[in-house]
Amino acid sequence: MVMPTSTTPAGPVAGAQPSVGLRDRLRTGFGLLGPRHPRHTLSLAEADMLALPIGDDGVVVGVNAEGQPAVLGVNRPTPFDILLIGGLWTTQVLALRAAATGARVAVETGRPGHWAQVVQAVGGGQSGMTVHEVGRVPPLGASATGPVLVIRDCGMRPPRGRVTSAPWQSVLTLLPYLSPVAPRLARQARLVGVQRVSPDEAVEIGRVTGLPRAEYEALPTLADGVTLWCTERDRQYVMTQPTDAEIGLVGTPRRMD
Repeated sequence: MVMPTSTTPAGPVAGAQPSVGLRDRLRTGFGLLGPRHPRHTLSLAEADMLALPIGDDGVVVGVNAEGQPAVLGVNRPTPFDILLIGGLWTTQVLALRAAATGARVAVETGRPGHWAQVVQAVGGGQSGMTVHEVGRVPPLGASATGPVLVIRDCGMRPPRGRVTSAPWQSVLTLLPYLSPVAPRLARQARLVGVQRVSPDEAVEIGRVTGLPRAEYEALPTLADGVTLWCTERDRQYVMTQPTDAEIGLVGTPRRMD
């Protein structure tokens, strides 16, 4: 019995690309055909040489003594309190950079005029930066998809805040100088930043934070824009270097306002 012959294959040939027009391909939702290149292969020895540099997650506040980026993780799933004994300039740069990461920033302050230009640059409302009178910060509804940074710029003796740190809601308290409430706030804070202070203030800060003598004696000599950030286990000097846009908004680094 003779089998019939045919030049047409019974089904698709392995490896063949179906002839599909551009319009039909877009209609299917698979996108456009990309370039065709041979596979890239590596030996096991070469695979060990691959590396992907990944830094810490958070707000870049400057560079450390080694010139590496210094990062503060302000968006956390746990309550996080920060105390900064320093200037308004550094606080406003932190606010701008936190907002750039997608966090909402709520500023509790008795001097709203000092924040007006920053708020205008970031944009107000629920997705930007808002300013509130002292003691009048409303519930902010922080969440993993909408973290919040509350900045308390309330002078030397800030009252106890209505809004406290919570999951995805960090609180930064700014003290222009050392004050009687500083020891209590330092004990509560998980991160303490200190900028240039007087020699007497430096001694007291050293006592409260447990800084070695060499560390606290250096505090009166810190340059503008330099902050000593301290945790229970770590200390790091950080130089905050503003971008051109930040200089246009808040000026150059300064300790005094």
